[in-house]
Amino acid sequence: MPRWQTIPEMVASAADRFGDREAVVDGPLRLSFAELVDRIRRAAGSFVDLGVAKGDRVALWAPNSADWIIAAFGIMTAGGVLVPVNTRFKAEEAADVVSRSGAKAVLVQSGFLGQDYSLALDVPMIDLGSDFLCRSAPFERAPSEWLDGADIADVIFTSGTTGRPKGAMMNHRQTLRAYEEWATLADLREGDRYLMINPFFHTFGLKAGLVASFLRGATMVPVAAFDVDRVVDLVARESITMLPGPPTLYHSLLTVADKGRLATLRAAVTGAADIPVELIRRIRDELPFQTLMTGYGLTEAGNVTLSRPGDSPENVARTAGLPCEDVEVDIADDGEVLVRGYNVMQGYLDDPLATAEAIDEDGWLHTGDLGTFTDEGRLCIVGRKKDMFIVGGFNAYPAEIEGFLLEHPGIAQAAVIGVPDERLGQVGKAFLVRSDAAQSLSADEVIDWSRARMAGFKVPRSVEFLDELPLNATGKVMKDRLQDNLR
Repeated sequence: MPRWQTIPEMVASAADRFGDREAVVDGPLRLSFAELVDRIRRAAGSFVDLGVAKGDRVALWAPNSADWIIAAFGIMTAGGVLVPVNTRFKAEEAADVVSRSGAKAVLVQSGFLGQDYSLALDVPMIDLGSDFLCRSAPFERAPSEWLDGADIADVIFTSGTTGRPKGAMMNHRQTLRAYEEWATLADLREGDRYLMINPFFHTFGLKAGLVASFLRGATMVPVAAFDVDRVVDLVARESITMLPGPPTLYHSLLTVADKGRLATLRAAVTGAADIPVELIRRIRDELPFQTLMTGYGLTEAGNVTLSRPGDSPENVARTAGLPCEDVEVDIADDGEVLVRGYNVMQGYLDDPLATAEAIDEDGWLHTGDLGTFTDEGRLCIVGRKKDMFIVGGFNAYPAEIEGFLLEHPGIAQAAVIGVPDERLGQVGKAFLVRSDAAQSLSADEVIDWSRARMAGFKVPRSVEFLDELPLNATGKVMKDRLQDNLR
């Protein structure tokens, strides 16, 4: 069980536990844990002066930065509920999330990626570039006196790639417990220097990033937008040791000419259904990482499975690891992954119907993902229920087909969808990104290669090459965009 009942209690304790140790580096700004906690208390004072009371929701629509950290934990310290908003959302999408969340205020960073941050809503819009976060006296009320571990800490909306986003509610206690385990298995240590590419509006960035760093005393180095040259520069200049990210991050690092600039890197964490074994081997052989973890999780449950220290490249690439402690994972008759345990969300905000559809009477969360278990009990994700397509009566799972395709040395990225076919009902279409050394690779070559390695119904009937796949801010392929290409 966690040592603290609430996130603000844990964050406040970091001032005593880590004191003058560097907590955050953001450009020229460098703050110790004691200084960061003081700024968080001042931000909490500003939220209280604004009228934020216990349980009130406050939206944060801004890129990774020190101010994001101060604002987010200031909201929680004031007793508020954090509502992170996807920075890739356009104004209309963001307004929908903010409106449905019932947020009492919205914090933004004007000018990021040329985004229009004006919302046609009757709520205060506060620019993080103003003096709002530091204009009030520190909020001194001890969290343990009036906040409880069962109180909702945050409402994180789903990515919206398969429908209207829904707000998953998580409480303080379950977050602290889950990411204590994550920090242990990821080998996050006191004094680590953690380069934060994963966006803070996402569960991974907020919890496996910020919460875990406060738990362990790791220095947080936020990155607002990914650029490989800037990442390499920061790794070298700030002696970065911890660098989680999607598989595309590690592809980029493998192209770096002077890998000596990456020498301080020790721990990596990635996760996706389409990690080639060869990529894992190359990460271990060509990059300085000593540990590499993967896992499976979702907004509605945080961590579900994680790999374990010493796992083979095959296990890291082809499985999502073993269930987390006190988390049950089962496979339904139709192949859907079911999850039950302390980590499952408290429900969708103001949506009892969607909550009842997601969590059954026995407490099982229906994830919408399809999976299998290995003989060792490791979970393998084979696709999404909504992505599955039927070829002449056979179920075809895009994630499985993508995994086969990524074993081709000329394919760097792959995404497969089902498209209509008069004879078979549906067949697969592959969208591929060629590797740098295989720019002449043809569709016929890919299809012939696939026929020798897959059952006939799995083989894509057509191939389209792209310069890049459409990804959302968390590195997931937006397959609805690929479907739009067909219309």
